Amino acid sequence: MKNLNLWNRPDRIPEIYGTLIALGLIVYFFVMYALGLVHIIELRLLNLFIMLGGIYSAMKQYKRTHAGHLNYFRGLSIGVATSVIGASTFAAFLLLYLKADQNLMASIIEREPMGRFLNEYIAAAAVTLEGTFSGMTITYLLLNYVETDKATM
Repeated sequence: MKNLNLWNRPDRIPEIYGTLIALGLIVYFFVMYALGLVHIIELRLLNLFIMLGGIYSAMKQYKRTHAGHLNYFRGLSIGVATSVIGASTFAAFLLLYLKADQNLMASIIEREPMGRFLNEYIAAAAVTLEGTFSGMTITYLLLNYVETDKATM
């Protein structure tokens, strides 16, 4: 019987790396909050690098646990599932945080152009959608870089 520890569970790769993405995003959020940079929207682009690292690591882990094989469509599903789990978990954290810190929510409402229409739920839903579609794009781009199995006839 194989030694399956937490990091070698081939059936849990998206959950593991999605959780790591969420933890990375939460740490990045708190660092930006502590530095007073949470309102600079352009810094959200750095979230892409956290997402990129998590999705790439998930694909590499899948290859390691499956004897070096990664089908293109399996890679697509691994990447999208990883990004959805990461973005959804971070959005759930953000929802709870915005509920707890009404000052942050009030400053977002004040500073954003469409802020008067925002509430905690809409902000969390927007983060979920942004993260999911960013993850889909990153997955598509990574699959052109990561070596996948060749189609056989």
